[in-house]
Amino acid sequence: MALPGIGPVLAQRIVAWREEHGPFASLDELLEVPGIGKELLAALRPLVKVEPP
Repeated sequence: MALPGIGPVLAQRIVAWREEHGPFASLDELLEVPGIGKELLAALRPLVKVEPP
């Protein structure tokens, strides 16, 4: 599944963040990933969700 604004480099940053910090507890934690800002997060919000492990 492709997400708008998420290319291979940003996808790898998301994976690296998860490997270092564990699963995302909230969508807002995506803001800690370099390259994800408030505007991109707003675009992603209706497309992704965070669920407890």
